[in-house]
Amino acid sequence: MNKKSEKIDDLIKEALSKEEAEFYDTLEEQDLFQKIGETFKGKTGWLVIFMNLMNLIFFVLFVYCCIQFFKTDETNALIKWTAAGFLCWSFMAFIKLYVWMQMNKNDILRELKRLELQVSILSKK
Repeated sequence: MNKKSEKIDDLIKEALSKEEAEFYDTLEEQDLFQKIGETFKGKTGWLVIFMNLMNLIFFVLFVYCCIQFFKTDETNALIKWTAAGFLCWSFMAFIKLYVWMQMNKNDILRELKRLELQVSILSKK
């Protein structure tokens, strides 16, 4: 499958002008670290930064809840610290899901741009 996609990419690059080929190269598949870095750019980059700061705060709170859980002997306090720790853990999971959805959105937009470019090439022919 990978060989076929490379052949198709080569055919597309041959049909493109130099500027279009450079633009097409920017739409290549990214690795995980490039995808994570891409979420910090754009219009909602500030929101991703804020979400990661909140994730760090909730992690510190989770560690604090765990420490308090092991320090106490009362049943009511155990239940309260467990609930607080679970709440912090849930918030961390939701924040991570948001960032992963942003990465998925960026992948879909990149593929749409590739399709638009291919359609525009075909319409010129």
